[in-house]
Amino acid sequence: MALIREEDWPELGEIVVATVERITKYGVYVMLDEYGKEGFLHLSEISTSWVKNIRDFVREGEKIATKVLRVDPGRKHIDLSLKRVTKRERREKILLWKRSKKTEGLMRSASQRLGLSLEEVHEKAGVPLQEAFGDIYEGLERAVREGPDALVKPGLSRELAEVLTEVAKEKIKISMVKVKGDLDIRCTKPDGVLRIKEALLKAGKAGAPRGTNVRIYLVSPPKYRIEVMASDYKEANAILREATKAAVDSIVKSGGEGAFERGK
Repeated sequence: MALIREEDWPELGEIVVATVERITKYGVYVMLDEYGKEGFLHLSEISTSWVKNIRDFVREGEKIATKVLRVDPGRKHIDLSLKRVTKRERREKILLWKRSKKTEGLMRSASQRLGLSLEEVHEKAGVPLQEAFGDIYEGLERAVREGPDALVKPGLSRELAEVLTEVAKEKIKISMVKVKGDLDIRCTKPDGVLRIKEALLKAGKAGAPRGTNVRIYLVSPPKYRIEVMASDYKEANAILREATKAAVDSIVKSGGEGAFERGK
């Protein structure tokens, strides 16, 4: 989240989010949400197809992603285009804008709880999180999954990290994915049951350092189902591999047998 100053103007070619304010016969007047400045969308820049009725393409109050064509600070004029923005650019820009707005709200809530200005919170938290994670929101998502320590490592104070984590957990819901498979674990030693239990415990600890949920339950001896919940498939699959390897290595070392079959 970058703090926009009143004197800032968008750059040529930049994709900006705008709110449709007035629709006229010749075009659309919008307010640039990120800059607080008015822009104009000429009729010829609405669509590549023939525009009979502008309201078939935009409506008052609608959020749209537009490309900056011309900027004239002296006249306080900004020309925009809707037709020069691809569907992908539009989707990505709106998503980033929503994340930015949510980030600003989270930072503002933290500033109120700490008795600091938004600028102070941005300097003490936003800048280091931007440097560490490439995006403040990404850092806050990490705090939701891993706790305040994820924010202390980039240099935030413990108090600031705890407040931001508390605020983030209230507002950010992490979508989770699940991967699963079956462990075939057996051991004929006299204490084989204990050795199997130890192997499964080692598998269950695999996701603990990342705050990821690893669930193991008996299907029917000697088969155990293992499920991993994580924020994305890459992480979930990595932990599943670690967990199953830990279980198989442990039981084999104990004189038993182990194998893993990926679930469908």
